[in-house]
Amino acid sequence: MGDFRYGVVGAGRQGVATAYDMAAQGGGASVLVMDRDADVARRAAERINRLLGRSVAQERPLDARDGDALAAALAGLDVFLCGTPFEMIPQATEAALRAGVSMVDYGGHTPTVLAQLQRDAEAKAAGIAIVPDCGMGPGMNNTLGAYAVELMEGEGLAPREVYLWDGGLPQNPVPPWNYQLTFNINGLTNEYYGEVAFLRGGQITMVGAFEELEHVAFDGVGELEAFTTTGGTSTAPYTFKGRLQVYQNKTCRWPGHYATFKAYQQLGLFELEPVMVQGQPVVPREVFHALLAPQISAPVVEDVCVMRAKGVGLDAGGTPRAVIIDLVDRYDPATGFTAMERITGWHAGIMAEFIARGQVAPGVWPMERAVPASTFVEAARARGFAITVRWEDA
Repeated sequence: MGDFRYGVVGAGRQGVATAYDMAAQGGGASVLVMDRDADVARRAAERINRLLGRSVAQERPLDARDGDALAAALAGLDVFLCGTPFEMIPQATEAALRAGVSMVDYGGHTPTVLAQLQRDAEAKAAGIAIVPDCGMGPGMNNTLGAYAVELMEGEGLAPREVYLWDGGLPQNPVPPWNYQLTFNINGLTNEYYGEVAFLRGGQITMVGAFEELEHVAFDGVGELEAFTTTGGTSTAPYTFKGRLQVYQNKTCRWPGHYATFKAYQQLGLFELEPVMVQGQPVVPREVFHALLAPQISAPVVEDVCVMRAKGVGLDAGGTPRAVIIDLVDRYDPATGFTAMERITGWHAGIMAEFIARGQVAPGVWPMERAVPASTFVEAARARGFAITVRWEDA
């Protein structure tokens, strides 16, 4: 039990996990679960209350596209999660400022985050904290990246490079896709489209999606493909510019995924501009979603999420050393939460708790600067995440 009044806008898979964490671990006295689908909101609140064995979650039908209704619904809350698609985040940010309520979101679209950061003075004036881009990637991956920097500095090393890998996978992949959706398909194609900001040679460098294929292995999981996708680094390259020479992130998938989806990309199926088909405008991405989503969706997804941060730094003699931080998490049959829901949802829940407890000052914060990474990792471990650290010669 606790004293904080939380809210969640968007009662999808990850939103329910965040609401659960807010109540179970975040000191939540109440959690208001909001969704434009009244039945979705009701089922979410019932599930949270059933899992916790107490009545802490209440539902409320709400169309978050109605800015006035959203601001009114937020009144009286301490912190809320915007768990909507990224296109609705600017309006949620506006509502947070109007209502004077702190906010976290799942982000995933770096230009949107950079626009939110421009509202820092308004957030300070309103006395609220806003932390975008919580979740898995972006989110926990950049927390581990910042943790690698802290660990290197703690060992007296001069940090030089940070490499990140992360991915959500079915534990038992089924051909031909070898993939299952653990979040909205819009999020998948969003990260498969466009460019991402990396640090290369100490400079911000834009790299396209589906480039630089490599292979990486995780104990207990096996060998995976890894390649560039968009959004995962978020603001971290800007934060670490001047301190690091390299900062980059790649997405992990089962072997074979890269070639298949790279072909879809090259065919133009991720594009948003309509093409004419028999005289009618058709959006390629909408066709792709309509055809693929039923093929890779399932009522229960038993998944595994993998994450690695590798930091390389120089000791006083100029010799490089590396720290490797791993996180592997799996579907939890006891709660029914997937690993993707746990990492994404609980990362946002942890940040919401830090805000509620006053550990994040008012303003709009890049996620990796909101609290020390070591503080965040401690809270993640307390929730049962197995985060391991090892050192090796680089």
